Amino acid sequence: MGKKEKEKKEKPLDKMTAKELRELGMSIGGIVGVHGMNKPELIAAIKTERGIVDAPSKKKIFDVRELKAKVQEIKEKKLKALEEGNTKLADSFRRRVSNLKKKTRRAA
Repeated sequence: MGKKEKEKKEKPLDKMTAKELRELGMSIGGIVGVHGMNKPELIAAIKTERGIVDAPSKKKIFDVRELKAKVQEIKEKKLKALEEGNTKLADSFRRRVSNLKKKTRRAA
């Protein structure tokens, strides 16, 4: 008798938990490997599947996996520099590794 049904609004993707995002990703159907993804990957996959385009932000977003790969490369360069006896170069590589590790902690 005149009761309005309120439309059930969906939470923003950023506010959802990873479990909720996985359920949403499985219900969409076009996303493969939902259980192997972390939260940012799930959000990106759902947005691309739905056709949502974000405005690029000025703040640079770091991917932890990319940063860790860079850390490994620099560690190998540092070991080579130490074997060659170039301690100044090895010390600069050590500082770069330290800075990259700090970025991974901020990105996580």
